Amino acid sequence: MFDLRPVGYVIGLLVAVVGLAMLAPLLVDLSQGLGHWPVFAESALITILAGGLIALACANGVREGLSIQQTFLLTTGVWFTLPLFGAIPFMLGATEARLVDAVFEAMSGLTTTGSTVLTGLDDLPRGLLLWRGILQWLGGIGIIVVAMVFLPELRVGGMQIFRTESFDTMGKILPRAGQIASQISSIYITLTMACILSYIALGMSAFDATVHALTTVSTGGFSNYDASFGTFSGRLEYVAAVFMLLAALPFVRYVQILNGDARPLLRDTQVRAFLGTIAIVVLVVTLVLVNVVPHHWERSLREALFNVTSIVTGTGYASADYMKWGPFLISVFFFIGLIGGCAGSTTCSIKVFRYQLLFAAIRLQVRKIRSPNGVFVLRYDRRPVTEDVLSSVMSFFMFFIVTLGLFAVALSLTGLDFVTSLSGAATALANVGPGLGEQIGPAGNFQGLNDTAKWILSLAMLIGRLELLAVFVIFTVPFWRA
Repeated sequence: MFDLRPVGYVIGLLVAVVGLAMLAPLLVDLSQGLGHWPVFAESALITILAGGLIALACANGVREGLSIQQTFLLTTGVWFTLPLFGAIPFMLGATEARLVDAVFEAMSGLTTTGSTVLTGLDDLPRGLLLWRGILQWLGGIGIIVVAMVFLPELRVGGMQIFRTESFDTMGKILPRAGQIASQISSIYITLTMACILSYIALGMSAFDATVHALTTVSTGGFSNYDASFGTFSGRLEYVAAVFMLLAALPFVRYVQILNGDARPLLRDTQVRAFLGTIAIVVLVVTLVLVNVVPHHWERSLREALFNVTSIVTGTGYASADYMKWGPFLISVFFFIGLIGGCAGSTTCSIKVFRYQLLFAAIRLQVRKIRSPNGVFVLRYDRRPVTEDVLSSVMSFFMFFIVTLGLFAVALSLTGLDFVTSLSGAATALANVGPGLGEQIGPAGNFQGLNDTAKWILSLAMLIGRLELLAVFVIFTVPFWRA
């Protein structure tokens, strides 16, 4: 049996960090003078004490590096544990949420999914609204570190293709993670501050701008209003779309720009494919909207740009009810939610680079059929792709499809209709936010679902956020025998 103390130590520290983060909404509620602040005082005390005691109990087992097994457990354990503590303010606060609803909301926040079971958001205490934004902001920066440090090392879903390009961390994961996190943090904070100032400049209140910036840069999608981003309109939609796109680009490219080299970003085939996909889909949706909905072309373009960007990046904001745009566009929104942004960003879902490798492999196979004696090398971004990378990507696609089917069936067994089951499974596994249909569509939420469905969806969010394989491998016998 391998040593679990290093895993427990890191998880304990991160739980304590979550507790410290609760002090910000505490101060906001205290400044309002409405008596809501004790909720966060109690929640912070419980969380900081629990995290500190866990870290203290495991401190004598800390080592310089982590084994592969410990890294898998750490990656999954963090995203399993933090939502449990992040849920405490929802249970003690004004929502008085039940355990299932509180965990669902916290899991949706930390995985930056953006699905919600809360209604009456317009009237909730500001501290609780800020807490939802903080959860997503912490989840956004956390997943960047996971995507840049841990998943390439664990060879999950083809992410190892980015390992030699970015950072060599084998054997020294924790020290290197701290170095990478410090660079990412400065970029992440800068983007967030720029988004806040942009929102304020275009008319948002300082509080709304802060919360929406936290959930925009993290591509999370929680809003302070039941109408989501539909509460705002006009130029704010353009600004939000820009920052969602910036958050969907590989953060390693920003690190390179910070070090004085912008060429890798401009030459990145993944970035070009992502932006090209967004442009094509926005154009198609705009042309259809102009003919289907009696809008001015500028409004059609604006709504298309905002909502397409929101769904592709997995942010999950909605400025319009696209369920009223006709069956063709409803189908489009279902499928673009399965695209995702670039690897190493705050986005979710399958990711653009995997589609690029899939299509490249198909083209290569067609060439081999045409020329059986030819010698062909699969390349990605001008570099040869090894067999283990391609195998990992294909395995990811298979696991994603199978897992999506299993979750859809499980949801249907709880009594949900076909559209709700399939779109609910897809939106949770891809961490998008809204599903399809009247109940969980862009104009609805997940409150009316039964408890079993909420637990299933919470599990799907966790598995999807960690790229499936990082979670599934823990449940294999060879993992525990190693």
